[in-house]
Amino acid sequence: MPIYEYRCDDCQKQMSLFIRSISNPPTTACRFCHSPRLSRLISRVVTPKSEQSRMERLADPSALSGLDENDPQSMSRWMKTMAGEMGEDLDSDMLE
Repeated sequence: MPIYEYRCDDCQKQMSLFIRSISNPPTTACRFCHSPRLSRLISRVVTPKSEQSRMERLADPSALSGLDENDPQSMSRWMKTMAGEMGEDLDSDMLE
């Protein structure tokens, strides 16, 4: 029972659709503008990682290549990468 993602060709909004049966899919229409013109998108695949593998990836010296602790933009990129690996959202202060 997959979930498919679509983009409306008319209003350009994206939506997800849960398909109960692949052999008998429902007729689809945009939930925003009700247009039947939808393009199916390729979804990202997510693989779960253990906390240990996340920590090992962050500790890998290649993850620190290009990091300049005196450059705020460089530190910002690294903090966003670290937050993404840990599955954490950065608060507004950290994003600044």
